[in-house]
Amino acid sequence: MPETTLLLGGRIHSPADAAATAMAVTDGVVSWLGADEVGRALHPDAEVIDLEGAFVAPAFVDAHVHATSTGLLLRGLDLTGCASLTEFLHALRDHVAEYPGALVWGHGWDETWWPERRPPTREEIDTASGGAPVYLSRIDVHSALVSNALVNLAPLARSAEGWSDEGPLTRVAHHHVRRAARDALGSGQRKEAQLAFLQQAAARGVACVHECAGPDISGADDLVELLALSEQGGVPEVVGYWGELGAVERARALGARGLAGDLFVDGAVGSRTAALREAYTDDPSTAGVLYLDADAVAEHLVTCTRSGLQAGFHVIGDAGVAEVCAGFRKAAETVGVPELASMRHRLEHLEMIDEGQAAELGSFGVVASVQPGFDASWGGTGDMYARRLGLPRGAQLNPFSRLAANGVLLALGSDAPVTPVDPWRSVQAAVNHRTDGFGISPRAAFTAHTRGGWRAAGVDDGVTGTLVPGAPATYAVWDAGELVVAGTDSRVQRWSTDPRSGVPPLPDLSPEAPMPRCLRTVLRGKTIFKHNPEDDELV
Repeated sequence: MPETTLLLGGRIHSPADAAATAMAVTDGVVSWLGADEVGRALHPDAEVIDLEGAFVAPAFVDAHVHATSTGLLLRGLDLTGCASLTEFLHALRDHVAEYPGALVWGHGWDETWWPERRPPTREEIDTASGGAPVYLSRIDVHSALVSNALVNLAPLARSAEGWSDEGPLTRVAHHHVRRAARDALGSGQRKEAQLAFLQQAAARGVACVHECAGPDISGADDLVELLALSEQGGVPEVVGYWGELGAVERARALGARGLAGDLFVDGAVGSRTAALREAYTDDPSTAGVLYLDADAVAEHLVTCTRSGLQAGFHVIGDAGVAEVCAGFRKAAETVGVPELASMRHRLEHLEMIDEGQAAELGSFGVVASVQPGFDASWGGTGDMYARRLGLPRGAQLNPFSRLAANGVLLALGSDAPVTPVDPWRSVQAAVNHRTDGFGISPRAAFTAHTRGGWRAAGVDDGVTGTLVPGAPATYAVWDAGELVVAGTDSRVQRWSTDPRSGVPPLPDLSPEAPMPRCLRTVLRGKTIFKHNPEDDELV
């Protein structure tokens, strides 16, 4: 006998019925939406959940995460709040005292906010850590501070590109020390970190995450264990990507959705490794690093397209984007534009892109997996992008409206642990971009963080990521204030913002508005998070 749950007395976000207060779920599928009284009459034997005015909406999808690294941040040394070099060193010293003899895995330092405007030296790291092996990734995860004890576990780093005798390690040297730090973690420690991350994501209304794994990021064992943990149930679904050139059989053996994610074309702006056409303003000696050229990009696209696998690349700088565009053109000459576009290949970050490139990538059916938290943290005219790149170049990153207008499918994410898994803040940041004209509407941003995430992973059945009859019952219940139907700006036609238009409303996403609080997260009818009111008493 089918099992039905009836949600009553809420505000249901549905394009099928913008005024719905009730929703029925039967065997994990949305079976009906409408008014409370009708719902009771149609489903007299259903299990009833009284929403008490709560807001019900499709659950979020975070389209770019690193689960183990984020979980280790929850359990390890969190440096994101350090406001100075001195505070950083105190935090490191205190952590080592609390966990003597253990590997120190930390993340989140950002020297651009510190009054000293420099990271600590290796000697300072060694002194503060008392000789322990230490791996401390920068906020963008493209460089790291390490102790000599960790370097001794990765001797090849000393002769690799990106080595520094005193400062942060980047490029290949960083990959060596990261791998050594990762290998020092046990399977139990990894699983604990993964579970902590997935539980946190569920508590924030996220029902699916895209894990961007790879040989230089997390390792094959890590991805296999994460996918297995997800398949056990009770946590968000994990869609795995493996960032390695041409490794078709390996991707299939690992259970990866595609050879995409963090397959690096270049690095990151904060570490001055994003590949630029012109040198960095605050360090004219470098224009970043290009790991893959157009020929390598094209070959990977062709291999994946012919194998029926989604391809993808991490790309940030304008020189990197130029190589990717050239690679798509070369690949199209071999397999044809329709075949290439049908695979919906992905580009992660895609921060420095002009109008012509956006139009070209739109014609190739590209998915842009973007992180609005980057702009919120480093955009505008006075923060890290502007300092690294100068103006006006530094205020031209992450043009979400340009991508959307050219037919590029947007999928929003966090790149956790780079920015936190906080989907409403991400939607808010996409709407309130720090550069005028680069933001998108609340409806577009919310769609990009829900349905867009499913479509980016190849689920394009027309209903997944929405709440309509026949859709998977994947939703979140929120304690939210007044709901509004807001247009992007004064040019939006008034009918689209009129309640009579049937456009489902959303929470207020203005810059100072409080964000909704998650009460329950459900994946295909199964609850994976339920808020405990007793937790409020502890705050």
